[in-house]
Amino acid sequence: MMTINTIVKAALASSLCFSIALHAQTKHEDMPKLSLDLSDVTVSGLSSGGYMATQFQLAHSDWVKGVGVLAAGPYFCAKGDITTALAQCVNKTDTQPDLTALNEQAAQYAKAGKLADLDNMKDAKVWLFHGKRDVRIASEVSDALFEQYTMWTDTQNIKYVNDMSIAHLFPTKTNGTDCMTSESPFIGNCDYDAAGDMLNHLIEGLTAPDDVLSGSLHTINQQDIAGSSAKTLASEGFVYIPQSCASGESCRAHISFHGCNQYADAVDDAYTSQTGLNDWADDNNMIVLYPQTKKSLFMPLNPQGCWDWWGYASKDYANRDGDQIKAVNALLLSLNTLPSPSPQQVNQAAPQEEAQQIEPMNQDGNNE
Repeated sequence: MMTINTIVKAALASSLCFSIALHAQTKHEDMPKLSLDLSDVTVSGLSSGGYMATQFQLAHSDWVKGVGVLAAGPYFCAKGDITTALAQCVNKTDTQPDLTALNEQAAQYAKAGKLADLDNMKDAKVWLFHGKRDVRIASEVSDALFEQYTMWTDTQNIKYVNDMSIAHLFPTKTNGTDCMTSESPFIGNCDYDAAGDMLNHLIEGLTAPDDVLSGSLHTINQQDIAGSSAKTLASEGFVYIPQSCASGESCRAHISFHGCNQYADAVDDAYTSQTGLNDWADDNNMIVLYPQTKKSLFMPLNPQGCWDWWGYASKDYANRDGDQIKAVNALLLSLNTLPSPSPQQVNQAAPQEEAQQIEPMNQDGNNE
């Protein structure tokens, strides 16, 4: 039986966080058939989701061309060890991460086919954010991620926003709680549209959003789609689909990874509806996939529902063979139902099991 002390330690071990929640009801309807351009995908994430965004982008940099990271550190910072994670990669840096060693591990993975060719990173678009009032992720940790990306990517393609007095959260123009305080649901009313700033750096020629959303948020059955690869994920994930995409127009795709304590069962629909990503997606023919983790008080221990950036789900957590990376890849491919996925993408996806279950929801989190 797990002691209170063990649970407390586990909670501290997961201190990189944020999570999301949308409570699905009962009525199931068919998912709109979508035609997605999966040759130019973008990803983003907050905190543990930021670490996952970098891992996923490196795993598939041949078709994930842009990444936005809020409040996270360098790739493979934890080295598969929670003690290293807490000592170097969260709110303190007892010793500085050895970027040379971390990049050598990335190169070894790429040579073994576990990451895409690192040469793809040269032209990648990278957007990074760290708030000056963030006490959960040390500025040195975020700075190390910036320095790591400069070793891979042309500096003209990197934007690093680190001069704003904002806490550990996802900043928005008007949504959320006090911008200076990191508290659930970790969405901040900061008079700053981080989603828009990020997406406009990652993608050229976007149209500014209007005040009306045309689309809907849908539920997807992560377990049915990704099978055993999704064993550490929640039963349901979510995807925002603009009306233009639901009508069959070709659309791009963005994947957004929540942080610890920001998964759907913890914050309901806050992360999937309040960051501003849907507003930009709605007017720019873009779907937004919101995969979901779940908390676990047993092995694998993950009491705050964080994404795996230290190795709790699988030893290959940071590369293409990692369960969560395979699962999210399978979720994305399952949405592309009009054209057939390319053989390369099919080979990279986890096996799909049974038919997906979809439930449309409106922006208030209620069934339509």
